[in-house]
Amino acid sequence: MKFIWLSVLLLIGSQNNLPDNLVVSHEGKIIANVNRVYFSNPLMDIPLIDQKNYNEFIQKLDKTIYKPPTNATLDNNGNIVSEKVGYKLDHEAFTRLFYTYFFNKGSSYVEAPMHTIFPNVDSELLSHIKVNRIGHYATYFNSNNRERSHNILLASEAINNHVVFPGETFSFNKVVGKRTKEKGYKRAPVIVKGELSEDIGGGICQISSTLYNAVDKAGLTITERYSHSKRVGYVPSGRDATVSWYGPDFRFTNNYNQPILIRSNVYGGTVRILVYSSDTINNEPRKIPSASYKLPEEAPLGSEVNQNH
Repeated sequence: MKFIWLSVLLLIGSQNNLPDNLVVSHEGKIIANVNRVYFSNPLMDIPLIDQKNYNEFIQKLDKTIYKPPTNATLDNNGNIVSEKVGYKLDHEAFTRLFYTYFFNKGSSYVEAPMHTIFPNVDSELLSHIKVNRIGHYATYFNSNNRERSHNILLASEAINNHVVFPGETFSFNKVVGKRTKEKGYKRAPVIVKGELSEDIGGGICQISSTLYNAVDKAGLTITERYSHSKRVGYVPSGRDATVSWYGPDFRFTNNYNQPILIRSNVYGGTVRILVYSSDTINNEPRKIPSASYKLPEEAPLGSEVNQNH
């Protein structure tokens, strides 16, 4: 467990047993046990805090107790999963407690003071923006291509339930993150003809392209999009959005006065992305050509037909 990091790794030898330690707890667990000797500046005759040691201590303390908030989401059945608040160390309040201990004698036992962090998306907001579908798009792929299908599923899960607020710009690379083995992405030996050749994460351009058509249909403002140098078969010509961690991104801005909700799911060989908002949104939908049900042709990774760089 991350608590009690070897008594903060700041204790020196027998200091752990000194009777005048500062003991810091969080939710009933001791997370730090230190002595003022470690924080005293040895070059001064008067009590003076060694700021470097104190800053290192408070940073480690902050990392130990930090808990990010969790947004409200929709489950696979469309039911709302409630949000959860997070918390972080209240630096100012803790510093006052520490100073009281440091400039006095004896031991001290304190509960770490916390700041509550509220999530951006709560159940009330989600209940208002999940009712009105303003855009949707579906594309199709070969589900027997396991590695590519796996990457498509991971990227779909990364954007699912994402809320874009008015005036906010959505970045595919930022939301999905770097595609790595550690995140579960795989090398796809066979990809769709014309797709960008990537060592890890082949297939995710089908998610970015499906999303592009869904948000374009909803009338949102496209701020950055690049097409593959060759046509890809899962969307009509010119309707793709290629992405790469070290290269092109797909971005759009919510130009409406209401938040929008992205719902993305993969079932069998179908990618389906829907865009929702509230009943009060005055969106201006666009007409977008549908994708073909015919599965796109595939080719080995690195073959001549997939050289898009």
